[in-house]
Order: sequence, then structure tokens, then C-alpha cells
Amino acid sequence: MAYETILTERRGDVLVLTLNRPDRLNAASLQMADDLAAALYDLDGARAVLVTGAGRAFCSGADLQARGDRAIGGGDASHMALTRHYNPTMMAFANLGVPVVSAVNGAAAGIGCSIALAADFVIAGRSAYFLQAFVNIGLVPDGGASWMLARLVGKARATEMMLLGERIGAEKAEGWGLIHRSVDDAVLMDEALALATRLAAGPTVALGVMRRNIAAALDGTYAQALDAEAAGQRIAGGAQDAREGAMSFLEKRKPMFSGR
Repeated sequence: MAYETILTERRGDVLVLTLNRPDRLNAASLQMADDLAAALYDLDGARAVLVTGAGRAFCSGADLQARGDRAIGGGDASHMALTRHYNPTMMAFANLGVPVVSAVNGAAAGIGCSIALAADFVIAGRSAYFLQAFVNIGLVPDGGASWMLARLVGKARATEMMLLGERIGAEKAEGWGLIHRSVDDAVLMDEALALATRLAAGPTVALGVMRRNIAAALDGTYAQALDAEAAGQRIAGGAQDAREGAMSFLEKRKPMFSGR
């Protein structure tokens, strides 16, 4: 399916989603949010997702110029944009049943930072940076940024990012634990695609359960985690891939997971 603001490409079992407004440094629009949500809904059998940006940036944040006067004193408009467009997209990432990798090139700012960090694995080129600059325009971080940052890097560093609004370079982000790793710009897509391909070859049902359990464990109790793992083991254990995993172990061979 063709979309207005993103490109889709299948690379084996990996669905590659490319934010495609390079003339605007892939600044996010309501249409882009809706396009992303629709693409995540229609995986068409893909077993992993890779998200990146066309051109010089991953995503430079919301396109305030496109909103014109509505960007000035537009509290109600911002609320509507988030609740009707951006928040459903962020929940689509959270609820996805397959792993997600983001390949961050250049700026990942504002909502673009949130989209990048919604991935299970964030790989960034050395020239990439992460930015929550809302403080500079009198707004607050959105797209789940406050929730994600506090959990990824702790209260002190989350506060630094949000209240000071300074760029966090890729190598610093890696040192903080904000991202999985930083790599040379020239190999960014190769590294990200290799990781996504590896994940796509895994036991898809089990990986989806792991995603949900990790997210739930951030707010739940130890007892709740034990219950979630037991329930998840029932789901994963009933999949074909679990039977293949057991047979491959007994036969001393590499498993050939089908994603079912």
C-alpha cells in the first residue's frame, strides 16, 4: 500500500518504514502519524519492523510551519493532534506483536525522538542526536517521552533532557543507555537491517510476548511479572515455533522458526 508521507519496503521478513519528507527533515505531520499507524496495522506477515528517515534526518519533530497560526497558543489543537493522531500511533508501536528496530540518522527531535525510542533496539549513526526542545517553545514533551526517558535513563537524565532542551549525541546516548548502540553513519542501515533480519528469523510469538512482559514489568510487581510470564509461556508454548525449538534442541541443530 502506498502512503503520502512514508515509504514501505519488504526486505525478506522485515518491513522497512521510511519517514519520507526529506525536504522538511521528515518533520512529522498528522498525516505521517496516521500513515505510520496504518502501516503498523497492516504488517502483511512481516516478522520485524525497521524504522528510519529519508535524507539527512530521522525526524526533526512536529511540523510547526505546516500548522501555521494554529501552532501559536494552540493548546486545544495540540491536544487534539496528540489524542487523535500521535498517541494512537505511539500505542500502535507499543502493542505491536513483532520486534522493532530504529535506525536513527541525523536529528531525532520532539515526537521524532519518541518514535525512535519506541523501538526495542535503537541504533544511531555517529552524527545523530536526540533532542527534547519543547522547553524552548514553551511546551512539554509528548509522544510518551516523559514515560520512556524516565525509564530508559532515570529521573536525573530525563530531567536534563526535558528541562534544558539540549542535544544528546549518539555516543553520549549510548553511554547513558538511551540507545542500543552508535555506529559509523556509513554502516547504519546495514547494521540495523542485519539486526532486524536476525529478529525476524526468531520465534515471533515468543518475541511478541517478551515485548509485552518487559513493558508491563516497568510498572508491575514481582508477583505480576511471574503471572505474566506464566501466561506468556502458555501462549508461546502453544506455537509451532516452540515445538520446532524443542525438536532442534533434541536433534542438535539450528532451529528454523516460521513465525507461527
